[in-house]
Amino acid sequence: MNDIFDDMEADSNKESLFSKHNLTNEDLSTLTGMADAIIRQDEYTKKVEGELKEAKKKLLKMTDEDLPTMMTEANTIKFVMEDGSEVSIKPQYGASIRVDNRPTAYQWLRDNGFGYLIKNQIIVSFGVDEDEIATEFMNFIEGHLKVKYQKENLVSQVEKIEPMSLRTWVKERNENGEEFPMELFGAFIGQRAVIKKGAKNGGK
Repeated sequence: MNDIFDDMEADSNKESLFSKHNLTNEDLSTLTGMADAIIRQDEYTKKVEGELKEAKKKLLKMTDEDLPTMMTEANTIKFVMEDGSEVSIKPQYGASIRVDNRPTAYQWLRDNGFGYLIKNQIIVSFGVDEDEIATEFMNFIEGHLKVKYQKENLVSQVEKIEPMSLRTWVKERNENGEEFPMELFGAFIGQRAVIKKGAKNGGK
Protein backbone atom coordinates (compact mmCIF):
# COMPACT_ATOMS: atom_id res chain seq x y z
CA MET A 1 0.00 0.00 0.00
CA ASN A 2 2.92 2.36 0.60
CA ASP A 3 3.61 2.34 -3.14
CA ILE A 4 0.13 3.73 -3.78
CA PHE A 5 0.70 6.73 -1.54
CA ASP A 6 4.23 7.24 -2.87
CA ASP A 7 2.87 7.33 -6.43
CA MET A 8 0.08 9.68 -5.43
CA GLU A 9 2.54 12.05 -3.77
CA ALA A 10 4.88 11.97 -6.76
CA ASP A 11 2.07 12.65 -9.20
CA SER A 12 0.84 15.55 -7.09
CA ASN A 13 4.13 17.35 -7.65
CA LYS A 14 3.79 17.25 -11.42
CA GLU A 15 1.88 19.65 -13.62
CA SER A 16 -1.16 17.87 -14.98
CA LEU A 17 -4.12 18.63 -17.16
CA PHE A 18 -6.17 17.08 -14.39
CA SER A 19 -5.23 19.58 -11.69
CA LYS A 20 -7.76 20.75 -9.14
CA HIS A 21 -8.28 23.90 -11.22
CA ASN A 22 -9.92 21.77 -13.91
CA LEU A 23 -12.21 19.89 -11.54
CA THR A 24 -15.70 20.83 -10.55
CA ASN A 25 -16.49 20.97 -6.84
CA GLU A 26 -18.61 17.85 -7.26
CA ASP A 27 -15.78 15.93 -8.97
CA LEU A 28 -13.25 17.05 -6.37
CA SER A 29 -15.58 16.00 -3.57
CA THR A 30 -16.12 12.56 -5.14
CA LEU A 31 -12.41 11.96 -5.75
CA THR A 32 -11.47 13.20 -2.28
CA GLY A 33 -14.03 10.86 -0.77
CA MET A 34 -12.49 7.87 -2.53
CA ALA A 35 -8.96 8.93 -1.56
CA ASP A 36 -10.03 9.23 2.08
CA ALA A 37 -11.63 5.78 1.85
CA ILE A 38 -8.34 4.33 0.56
CA ILE A 39 -6.45 5.87 3.48
CA ARG A 40 -8.94 4.45 5.99
CA GLN A 41 -8.89 1.03 4.34
CA ASP A 42 -5.08 1.02 4.36
CA GLU A 43 -5.02 1.81 8.07
CA TYR A 44 -7.64 -0.86 8.78
CA THR A 45 -5.74 -3.45 6.72
CA LYS A 46 -2.53 -2.79 8.63
CA LYS A 47 -4.43 -3.10 11.92
CA VAL A 48 -6.02 -6.41 10.92
CA GLU A 49 -2.71 -7.79 9.63
CA GLY A 50 -1.09 -6.92 12.96
CA GLU A 51 -3.90 -8.59 14.89
CA LEU A 52 -3.69 -11.70 12.69
CA LYS A 53 0.05 -11.95 13.27
CA GLU A 54 -0.44 -11.78 17.04
CA ALA A 55 -3.31 -14.30 16.88
CA LYS A 56 -1.16 -16.81 14.99
CA LYS A 57 1.68 -16.30 17.46
CA LYS A 58 -0.68 -16.94 20.38
CA LEU A 59 -2.13 -20.06 18.72
CA LEU A 60 1.35 -21.46 18.06
CA LYS A 61 2.30 -20.99 21.70
CA MET A 62 -0.86 -22.79 22.81
CA THR A 63 -0.35 -25.79 20.46
CA ASP A 64 3.44 -26.08 20.73
CA GLU A 65 4.09 -25.07 24.33
CA ASP A 66 1.12 -24.68 26.66
CA LEU A 67 -0.97 -27.79 25.98
CA PRO A 68 1.98 -30.18 25.41
CA THR A 69 3.47 -29.05 28.74
CA MET A 70 0.16 -29.53 30.54
CA MET A 71 -0.28 -33.00 29.05
CA THR A 72 3.26 -33.98 29.98
CA GLU A 73 2.64 -32.88 33.55
CA ALA A 74 -0.55 -34.98 33.54
CA ASN A 75 1.46 -37.98 32.25
CA THR A 76 -0.60 -38.41 29.10
CA ILE A 77 0.00 -38.09 25.38
CA LYS A 78 -3.65 -38.46 24.37
CA PHE A 79 -7.14 -37.82 25.70
CA VAL A 80 -10.72 -37.59 24.41
CA MET A 81 -12.96 -34.59 25.01
CA GLU A 82 -16.66 -34.84 25.89
CA ASP A 83 -17.67 -34.00 22.30
CA GLY A 84 -15.57 -36.88 21.00
CA SER A 85 -12.63 -34.76 19.84
CA GLU A 86 -9.27 -36.53 20.22
CA VAL A 87 -6.27 -34.57 21.46
CA SER A 88 -2.81 -36.05 21.00
CA ILE A 89 0.83 -35.00 21.03
CA LYS A 90 2.74 -35.31 17.76
CA PRO A 91 6.45 -34.75 17.13
CA GLN A 92 7.24 -31.46 15.41
CA TYR A 93 10.39 -31.30 13.28
CA GLY A 94 12.27 -28.26 12.09
CA ALA A 95 15.63 -27.37 10.58
CA SER A 96 17.34 -24.31 9.15
CA ILE A 97 20.98 -24.35 8.04
CA ARG A 98 22.80 -21.11 8.80
CA VAL A 99 24.48 -19.51 5.80
CA ASP A 100 27.97 -19.88 7.30
CA ASN A 101 27.28 -23.58 8.00
CA ARG A 102 26.03 -24.46 4.52
CA PRO A 103 29.38 -25.48 2.93
CA THR A 104 30.13 -27.84 5.83
CA ALA A 105 26.56 -29.16 6.01
CA TYR A 106 26.36 -29.76 2.27
CA GLN A 107 29.70 -31.57 2.30
CA TRP A 108 28.51 -33.74 5.22
CA LEU A 109 25.42 -34.68 3.21
CA ARG A 110 27.50 -35.60 0.17
CA ASP A 111 29.96 -37.62 2.24
CA ASN A 112 27.15 -39.56 3.89
CA GLY A 113 25.07 -40.36 0.82
CA PHE A 114 22.47 -37.60 1.11
CA GLY A 115 23.71 -35.35 -1.67
CA TYR A 116 20.42 -35.86 -3.51
CA LEU A 117 18.87 -33.28 -1.17
CA ILE A 118 20.97 -30.50 -2.68
CA LYS A 119 19.60 -28.58 -5.65
CA ASN A 120 21.99 -26.83 -8.00
CA GLN A 121 21.21 -23.78 -10.10
CA ILE A 122 23.61 -22.44 -12.72
CA ILE A 123 22.86 -18.77 -13.34
CA VAL A 124 24.23 -17.00 -16.42
CA SER A 125 24.05 -13.21 -16.65
CA PHE A 126 24.24 -11.12 -19.83
CA GLY A 127 24.35 -7.38 -20.16
CA VAL A 128 22.23 -4.97 -22.15
CA ASP A 129 22.25 -5.50 -25.93
CA GLU A 130 23.78 -8.98 -25.61
CA ASP A 131 20.80 -10.88 -26.94
CA GLU A 132 22.79 -12.52 -29.75
CA ILE A 133 25.55 -13.55 -27.34
CA ALA A 134 22.98 -15.07 -25.00
CA THR A 135 21.48 -17.05 -27.87
CA GLU A 136 24.92 -18.24 -28.92
CA PHE A 137 25.69 -19.28 -25.37
CA MET A 138 22.51 -21.31 -25.15
CA ASN A 139 23.34 -23.07 -28.43
CA PHE A 140 26.96 -23.74 -27.55
CA ILE A 141 26.95 -23.97 -23.76
CA GLU A 142 30.07 -26.10 -23.67
CA GLY A 143 33.56 -25.23 -24.82
CA HIS A 144 35.28 -21.85 -25.03
CA LEU A 145 32.14 -19.76 -24.37
CA LYS A 146 31.56 -21.43 -21.02
CA VAL A 147 35.15 -20.81 -19.95
CA LYS A 148 34.98 -17.21 -21.12
CA TYR A 149 31.92 -16.33 -19.07
CA GLN A 150 33.25 -18.07 -15.99
CA LYS A 151 36.34 -15.86 -16.17
CA GLU A 152 34.14 -12.78 -16.38
CA ASN A 153 32.18 -13.97 -13.32
CA LEU A 154 29.02 -14.07 -15.36
CA VAL A 155 28.33 -17.68 -14.46
CA SER A 156 27.42 -18.51 -10.86
CA GLN A 157 26.37 -21.68 -9.09
CA VAL A 158 23.69 -21.62 -6.39
CA GLU A 159 23.16 -24.58 -4.06
CA LYS A 160 20.09 -24.95 -1.88
CA ILE A 161 17.92 -27.44 -0.04
CA GLU A 162 14.15 -27.03 0.02
CA PRO A 163 12.93 -26.42 3.62
CA MET A 164 10.28 -29.14 3.40
CA SER A 165 12.83 -31.66 2.12
CA LEU A 166 15.17 -30.84 5.00
CA ARG A 167 12.42 -31.21 7.62
CA THR A 168 11.36 -34.54 6.12
CA TRP A 169 14.96 -35.71 6.16
CA VAL A 170 15.33 -34.76 9.84
CA LYS A 171 12.08 -36.62 10.62
CA GLU A 172 13.30 -39.75 8.82
CA ARG A 173 16.67 -39.70 10.60
CA ASN A 174 14.95 -39.42 13.98
CA GLU A 175 12.40 -42.16 13.28
CA ASN A 176 15.15 -44.49 12.02
CA GLY A 177 17.31 -43.77 15.06
CA GLU A 178 20.13 -42.42 12.88
CA GLU A 179 22.45 -39.86 14.42
CA PHE A 180 23.52 -36.71 12.60
CA PRO A 181 24.99 -33.34 13.65
CA MET A 182 21.74 -31.60 14.60
CA GLU A 183 23.41 -28.31 15.50
CA LEU A 184 25.09 -28.13 12.10
CA PHE A 185 21.68 -28.42 10.43
CA GLY A 186 19.87 -26.20 12.91
CA ALA A 187 17.57 -29.16 13.59
CA PHE A 188 15.14 -29.41 16.47
CA ILE A 189 12.43 -31.81 17.55
CA GLY A 190 9.49 -30.40 19.46
CA GLN A 191 5.92 -31.34 20.26
CA ARG A 192 2.60 -30.11 18.96
CA ALA A 193 -0.90 -30.71 20.28
CA VAL A 194 -3.15 -31.92 17.47
CA ILE A 195 -6.91 -31.90 17.85
CA LYS A 196 -9.07 -34.21 15.73
CA LYS A 197 -12.56 -32.78 16.06
CA GLY A 198 -15.35 -35.08 17.11
CA ALA A 199 -18.70 -35.44 15.33
CA LYS A 200 -20.36 -32.94 17.69
CA ASN A 201 -17.71 -30.36 16.84
CA GLY A 202 -17.84 -30.57 13.07
CA GLY A 203 -15.56 -33.59 12.69
CA LYS A 204 -16.23 -36.70 10.65
